[in-house]
Amino acid sequence: MFGSNLRSLAQAYPSISELSRQLGINRTQFNRYLSGESFPRPDVLARICHFFDVDARVLLEPVENLAHGNDPLGGPFLKDYVGDGVRNVPESLFPSGFYRFSRRSFLDQGRYVLGLVWVFRRDEGTFIRGFEARAAMHSQGLPMTRDAREFRGLVMRQEDGVGAVISRRGTMTGSYNFLNRVTSFENNYWVGYVARTMRETAGTERVVRMVYEHLGHDFGLAKAASRSGGYCAVEDLLPFHQRLLQPDEAFA
Repeated sequence: MFGSNLRSLAQAYPSISELSRQLGINRTQFNRYLSGESFPRPDVLARICHFFDVDARVLLEPVENLAHGNDPLGGPFLKDYVGDGVRNVPESLFPSGFYRFSRRSFLDQGRYVLGLVWVFRRDEGTFIRGFEARAAMHSQGLPMTRDAREFRGLVMRQEDGVGAVISRRGTMTGSYNFLNRVTSFENNYWVGYVARTMRETAGTERVVRMVYEHLGHDFGLAKAASRSGGYCAVEDLLPFHQRLLQPDEAFA
């Protein structure tokens, strides 16, 4: 049961080697856990449970029971409303894999932000995971640690696309994202907008256009996109990103 649960939890991470490094566990030993050949010591188990936000029942019960036992979205009040959209996001609508995204900066309208996210399925849900660019964190005087930069989100089906509610750890900041697939040569682009959950402030944007480009599961493309992440000028955007973002047109 533990090996099966660990394999399910690891699906959120594109690389087992990177996951082992984050956990501070030898890759060979981690593979033994995944295969069910061995079990972790109590201190290692505590580290794994803390990392994945589960408890020691992960040794004995299916992880979906631990994750959804008190899930408000799956409860009787919301399951046929928000819960239905969360449970049913087909791959044909929004496929799993890496996405390169671009949008105008909220703080500096003359600059744009490039980034990378990982979209994956677990149980009945579709999730997003990514990291804020270090330059963006630094410009706001925020810590640039891995934990501070990480954001995660939940994708839901909408009538004309997909929506996603995304937050940093501890819900320090949040956003709502809407994306709709657009016609392209490889049918791998989505365009929409991102809205920040914040009060109105003079001189800053709260809603901007955003483009998602599906890169699939190609680690080479993902690494290249990650290296180019951060702030850039409009002319540094890929041509189709520029076209979809309509930099000379106000968002309506």
